[in-house]
Amino acid sequence: MFFRILSNTKQSLRKSRRYNSVKALQAAFRDPSSPFYLAPGTKGPGSPEEYELPPDSTPESSNMQSDTSSFQQLVEQGRMKLVQAGFHHPTIWEQPIAWGDQDSFQHVNNVQYVRYFESSRILWMNHLGHRLGGPDEAEALRKGKGISLIIKSLNVNYRRPVTYPDTLLISHKPVPPTQSAQLSNSVQQSSDPAALLLTSSAFSVTQQAFVAHCHETLVWYDYKKLRKSAPGEEYRSAVWEPYLQETSIGKD
Repeated sequence: MFFRILSNTKQSLRKSRRYNSVKALQAAFRDPSSPFYLAPGTKGPGSPEEYELPPDSTPESSNMQSDTSSFQQLVEQGRMKLVQAGFHHPTIWEQPIAWGDQDSFQHVNNVQYVRYFESSRILWMNHLGHRLGGPDEAEALRKGKGISLIIKSLNVNYRRPVTYPDTLLISHKPVPPTQSAQLSNSVQQSSDPAALLLTSSAFSVTQQAFVAHCHETLVWYDYKKLRKSAPGEEYRSAVWEPYLQETSIGKD
């Protein structure tokens, strides 16, 4: 019976790749700690397909579960850091770093951050649309139907290099006019009533630190009239609704 199992295993090993050689499988049959262990006088399965390795029976799977648990703890710690910085928890974008995001200097290329912040900004706009009127309004805001937002300018401040593997937590929030003077000199506070200033931050899960900040000027735009438009009180209130406990902006 033992040799029949070995014969049937030769082809299936190429598919499952649980063991690197027949000798390794033979050792597994003799090892009392192995799930394939055959006690003297007992018979094993007719083929390896009749026995599935328990998902948590190998050191590798245990390490993966431990790593996953540790990673989720770091993610939650990062989210709390963003909330403490004044960002709204539901609008935190999770951005995994891909190998191809790196450049010849072996860190994430600076240009990539513009796309990262864009994804976070669209998430923020989606939540804004839901506050304005639900899913339909969120879709209209994203697709430029009726009154929506277009970006006028942005400035990224880089603080730390990021390398693969890592995940960035990014979020946006509106900037009160009283705080605009604290922004980078390259971002000018506009007196245009159609302008909206946003600030965003990127937090590295691996480094447990902020790695970049972005300051953006957006403009409310009426796509029916094809011109910028000062938003009404409904829009201003929707922008500030999640932050009313932290600022009085939007209450007047």
